[in-house]
Amino acid sequence: MNLGKLGQALTGREIFDLIHDDLVEVERKLSAESVASVETVTAIGQYLHSAGGKRLRPALLILSSRLATSEVAGEPSSDSARSPAAAIHLGAVVELIHAATLVHDDVIDAAQTRRGRPSSNVKWGNQTCVLAGDWLYMQAFQIALRERNFLILDLLIGLTQIMVEGELLQLEHLGRIDISEPDCMELVDRKTARLFSVCARLGVLAARGGAALQERLGEYAWNLGMAFQLVDDVLDFTAREKTLGKPVGGDLREGKVTLPLVYALERATPAEHRLVRTILEERSYDTVPFARILDLLEKYRGIERVRDRAQAFTDKARMVINEFPESAYQRALLTVTDLVTDRDH
Repeated sequence: MNLGKLGQALTGREIFDLIHDDLVEVERKLSAESVASVETVTAIGQYLHSAGGKRLRPALLILSSRLATSEVAGEPSSDSARSPAAAIHLGAVVELIHAATLVHDDVIDAAQTRRGRPSSNVKWGNQTCVLAGDWLYMQAFQIALRERNFLILDLLIGLTQIMVEGELLQLEHLGRIDISEPDCMELVDRKTARLFSVCARLGVLAARGGAALQERLGEYAWNLGMAFQLVDDVLDFTAREKTLGKPVGGDLREGKVTLPLVYALERATPAEHRLVRTILEERSYDTVPFARILDLLEKYRGIERVRDRAQAFTDKARMVINEFPESAYQRALLTVTDLVTDRDH
């Protein structure tokens, strides 16, 4: 495959082509490991995986593993090299954990759609989906346990605790208008950035890299995850419903005040605060149209300010990855920062 000259950025297609074979193996692993002794759990797992998605988390893990392999060896890896088997297994692990969080999120949020289809809780009900999400978590740990590496388990256990605590904090914030910028940033950290960071760290472990390399790539991925979630918060207001795969304005309708609105509310009038309170109380846009909220965000630059914050995290991620010698995998991780910031869904 032609990956262009050194110094040239890769396209999104080139990045995924670079690790295509490994991602195919991750998909096979996911399919095989999503089969349970209870048919309903298998059906839910397969339903989630068939929805697709960009598989960004396994891709991040595999790219980090490839880059770490070249760092450990002291020479650039071949573009046609395969990742260690541990990277494939751990790619499936992080995707299963991500799927489990989506199932639980949809139950908590009473979501109706996910990726343009009925959400799993709509098809199977809340009680069944809570248990299926638990099973997905445990299956992820079952796969990880086969690596016989306490460092891997330590990372995954810590991550799961942090993410569950993030869900609990979000529940405490639900329906409240007095949410601060630090409140929002803590949720972004717990719900998304830590998972991204652990993906990179697991990739380094799969390549038998040391603690210093873990720290560097973990920092890169943490900043990437912060940017990713902030862009998500913007897209919840600005994306087209067909592109987003779920109703726009869903966060506020579910009672969540995210950073774009926090910034707008800092300067909003009492009457404008009442508009937001009405939506939080009614959990709908029947009384206050969604367009009024978009006007409020534009008036006080809420969207613009969050995009600036996301760009600052992206710039930090780029600084970290630019410290590595140039290679196809270094360039791929560099390009991922742009794909995260510039995406429309």
